[in-house]
Amino acid sequence: MPSWFTRTAVACAALFIAALVFVALAPYEKDMGLVQKIFYFHTPSAWMFLTAGVVCGISSARYLANHSPKLDRLAWASAELLVLFGAIALVTGPLWARKTWGVWWQWDVRLTSSLLGWMIGVAYLLVRRYAGPGSDKLAAGLALFGMANVPFIYISVNYWRTIHPPTSVVPKLPLSFGVPFYLSVTAFTLLFVMLLRLRVHLEEQRARVDSLYLSLDE
Repeated sequence: MPSWFTRTAVACAALFIAALVFVALAPYEKDMGLVQKIFYFHTPSAWMFLTAGVVCGISSARYLANHSPKLDRLAWASAELLVLFGAIALVTGPLWARKTWGVWWQWDVRLTSSLLGWMIGVAYLLVRRYAGPGSDKLAAGLALFGMANVPFIYISVNYWRTIHPPTSVVPKLPLSFGVPFYLSVTAFTLLFVMLLRLRVHLEEQRARVDSLYLSLDE
């Protein structure tokens, strides 16, 4: 285990504990009540989902340009986190929607484009696993398509009719809601960075072992 992991894991755990305390102490939203507190976990996970899509796309574009194995490993790790955080967002969203708006799912623009983005992440991992030679470049192309979908997901609520509130809501949060929210965002961001670095480190170690194995064969 790398030396930075223990310190980062402790800091991440402390942030999540603090976030849970502040979320528990946060007031109920007047219309949605207790179920609104899913917001403190749904939205940060959705942001990490989008962040992973951008990191994966940029890393893939640079990999196609210079074929650096480090960038390929970063793209692969980002795709895995895209699927993880996307799954959290796609599960917590309907749980919140069912209690708040009376529906589990609607095929509106944000929901549909988010599901598409998550499916692109799953497709990336399947291609890397099963497509054989050339899978790295094919998956990189998928990552570029997925990255192009990210800004569309984000701004869709501002231009199309949707059950989601517009993006202007979060910056206008009152302090009693904003503090637990941004604490949760910080905790999720640190978790994302920690998992990303750990996953890249694992792939680097795996590549090193493979290189040693090949050298023994020679």
